Order: sequence, then C-alpha cells, then structure tokens
Amino acid sequence: MSELRYTADHEWLRLEADGSVTVGITEYAQDALGDVVFVQLPDVQGYDQGAEVAVLESVKAASNIVMPLAGEVLEINEALVDSPELVNEDPLGKGWFFRMQPADAGALEGLLDRAAYENLLKANG
Repeated sequence: MSELRYTADHEWLRLEADGSVTVGITEYAQDALGDVVFVQLPDVQGYDQGAEVAVLESVKAASNIVMPLAGEVLEINEALVDSPELVNEDPLGKGWFFRMQPADAGALEGLLDRAAYENLLKANG
C-alpha cells in the first residue's frame, strides 16, 4: 500500500498500482461527524477539483465531499449505499468513497503527507 496523501478537507488519497487513486475520509473526519447514516456517492464522470461530488449525513450533521483533484470518477463504493456505517467502522479501508483517475498524475504529490496533515490537525485542535 502506498503512502496516503491528505487534503485540508480531511480526505485521504491512496495511489493504486494501476495509477488510479482511491479516496475516502480520515479517522478525524468520521469521528467529528459521528455515526454516518447516509452516503450519496458521485456519478461516474469527470469533475473539476473542488467540485462537490458526494454527501455524507450523520446523526450530527451533513457534510459534502469535494473532488480532491481534477479527474474522472472510475468507480464508486456501492457497499456504502446499504452500509454507510462502514465509513465509521473502517474509514481507511472498506469505507472508501470512490476511485478516480487524476487529470494530472503528478498532482497527488502536491497534497499533504502524513506529517503535514498531523500538523494541520494540531493547528486546528
């Protein structure tokens, strides 16, 4: 498994062997949301960076998931439709949201590494 990258919006991204990128939310984000009860996933199509592509509803609040990089959504995690609690149970594993093909393969390197993300959490904490 390659090193995860992170966004300031508390999303994680993992580069896969085929060049695609898997996207989910971090432990911090799922903990802040509370029990996730509904997930609306994106359509399989292209999106601009920053576009709102998914919605999470929890017992506490609703939250939008934005496209972390420009590119095309290749696959969505259908398991979340019937089992949104996977986001809480395994946010870095079975609770992933979608796989995408970035328009610029090098853009992933511009995101936060683990140390930078942990510093962001400390600064916001």
